[in-house]
Amino acid sequence: MYNAHRGMVQPPSNNNNRLSDLFDQIRREFDAHSQERAGEHDQNMAAQMQEMELVRQKVYELERNQMQIKARYDEDIAHLRHEIEARGGPPSHVGVSGLPPHSGLNQPAPPAIGHGPSNLFGGIMANPPGQGQPGLVPPSQEQQQQQGPPPHQMPQPQQSLQQGPYQGNYPQPPQVNGYGPQAQIASPGPGKPRDNTRRPLGHASTPQQSQSMPYPGASPQMGRPSPPPQFPNVGNMLADLDPDQMRPDQKREGTDWFAVFNPNVRRVLDVDLVHNLVHESVVCCVRFSRDGRYVATGCNRSAQIFEVGSGNQVTKLQDDTVDKDGDLYIRSVCFSPDGMYLATGAEDKLIRVWDIQSRTIRTTFAGHEQDIYSLDFASNGRQIASGSGDHTVRVWDIEQNREVLNLSIEDGVTTVAISPGGDYVAAGSLDKSVRVWDIRSGIIIGRLDGIDGHRDSVYSVAFGPDGETLVSGSLDKTIKKWQLSPDGRGMIGGQLARGGRLQRTFEGHKDFVLSVAMTPDGEWVMSGSKDRGVQFWNPRTGDTQLMLQGHKNSVISVAPSPQGDLFATGSGDMRARIWKYGPYRG
Repeated sequence: MYNAHRGMVQPPSNNNNRLSDLFDQIRREFDAHSQERAGEHDQNMAAQMQEMELVRQKVYELERNQMQIKARYDEDIAHLRHEIEARGGPPSHVGVSGLPPHSGLNQPAPPAIGHGPSNLFGGIMANPPGQGQPGLVPPSQEQQQQQGPPPHQMPQPQQSLQQGPYQGNYPQPPQVNGYGPQAQIASPGPGKPRDNTRRPLGHASTPQQSQSMPYPGASPQMGRPSPPPQFPNVGNMLADLDPDQMRPDQKREGTDWFAVFNPNVRRVLDVDLVHNLVHESVVCCVRFSRDGRYVATGCNRSAQIFEVGSGNQVTKLQDDTVDKDGDLYIRSVCFSPDGMYLATGAEDKLIRVWDIQSRTIRTTFAGHEQDIYSLDFASNGRQIASGSGDHTVRVWDIEQNREVLNLSIEDGVTTVAISPGGDYVAAGSLDKSVRVWDIRSGIIIGRLDGIDGHRDSVYSVAFGPDGETLVSGSLDKTIKKWQLSPDGRGMIGGQLARGGRLQRTFEGHKDFVLSVAMTPDGEWVMSGSKDRGVQFWNPRTGDTQLMLQGHKNSVISVAPSPQGDLFATGSGDMRARIWKYGPYRG
C-alpha cells in the first residue's frame, strides 16, 4: 500500500519537462519583445536628437544672418549720418530720426575686462604689441631712438594766458592728431598701463623719455603765412583736423602741446599749460582740494600732493608696511572738504584715510573683495563712497570707522560720485548702466540704461553743480548727460520708472572715454580719453569747443578745480598736468 501511495504523488518526468519548455518559451518571447521596444525607443530618440540639432543649426544660422544684416544696417546709418552732416545737416550727436543715436556703430569690440586684481584697467590700458593704439607705459629709450630725432622745433605761441614755468625737451608725437601708429611695446602685465606719444614736454625727462621723437605732419615752413584752407564739417571729430593747416585763431600751441578749436562754432575759450608734474609711474587719478590750493595724484604705491601755485610737491603718502615686491597702483584719491584728510583706494582692496599734516594713516577700511577703482568724499566730510570690482558700492563713516551701506549690483563697479548736497550716490559699471541711490536709505531711485543708455561699460560718472545733472563716460567713446529730475521739481525719485532722462549724447572722441567732469559753474563738460585728448563740450548744444593734446599717452583722469579756471589731467605718460582755461580775448 505504501508503494502504491508513493506512485500516486510522484509527478511524471514528462510534465516537468513540459513546464520548463513553456517557461523558456515565455522568457524568449519577452526578451524578443523587450529588444524590439528598446530598438524602437532608441530610433525615436535618435530621430528627435537629429531634429533638435537641425533646429539648433537653423536658429544659429538665423542669428548669424540677423547679425550680418544689423551690421550692414548700422554701417549704412553711420554713412548716411556723416553724409548728412557733411552736407550741412544736423551734427552727429543728433540721429537721423532726430533722437540721440547709439554710438559705437561698426566699432571693434573692447578688450575683455575681468574682475580680479588689476584686470579691470589692465584690459583697457594694455594693448597687445603692434595694434597702434595708446597704452600706458612709456617706451624704452631704445624704442624711442629707433624713431629718430625731431625734424624741427615747434614755434612758441605768440600770446598766452599764463606761461608755464618749465622749459626743455620732450618726446614729440607720432601724428598731429595724437592718434597715429606707435612702436611695438611689450605689455608690462595686467593693470600696468603702457604708452603713446605727443609733443615735447617742457620739463626734465626721465631716462626712458630723454630721446626726442619725430612729429610727422609738421613742416619747417609751418610758420610761414599761407591761405587758410576750407575745412569740411567734421562735427566734433576735432582729431581729424590738421592743426598745421588751421588759422591762428583756430588753434593754440605751446612748446609740447596744442589745442584745436571747433571751426564750426564760435570760439569762446582759451587754454594754457600751467604746470607739468613728473611722476615715476602711471598717474591713475588727479583731484583738487576744495579750496583749490592743492592737487593730489595717485600712482604706483604712493599718492602725492602738489601745491597748485608753485607746482612743488609738498607731501608724499606711502604705506611702508606694505610688501615692497610688485606693484600697487592707487586708483583713486579724494580730499576731505576741510582739506585735512586724503582718502586713497588701491589694488590691495583697502581704503586708507591719511592725515595729511602728519602723513599717517588715520583709518583703514577693509571689506571690499576686489580692487577699489573709485572714491568720493561727501560734502559733510563724514562719509566716503567707494566702488570696486567686487560688484559693490559701499559707504563708510569715518567718525564711526565702519561701513554704513553696502549696495550690490550685477557687475563690477568702475566709478562712484556723491551729489553736491550729499543726498545721492551714483555709480557706473561694466554692465553699461548708471545707477543712483538714496545715500541714507540705500533705495535705488534711478537706473540710466536701456535704449538711451551706453552701449559699453561706463568708466566715469560726475554730478553737475545743481545735483540734478549727471554726466557719464563710456568705452563706447561717448559722453552722456542725464537729467535726474525731468519734472523740474527737484525730485529724483518721483514717478519715473528708470529714474532719469537722457538730455544729450556727446560724440567726438576716437577711443574709450575714461574720465568726465563738469566745471563748477556747470558751463562745460570736460572729458579725457584713451585717444590722448581732452575735450571741452558745451552741455547745452552738445558741440565740442576744443580738443587739447599734450599727453603722449591715454588721459586717464580729468578734474576741474572747485574754484574754477584750472583743471588737472593724469596720464599713462607718467605725467600730471595743471592747465588754465578762461575767456578767449580774440
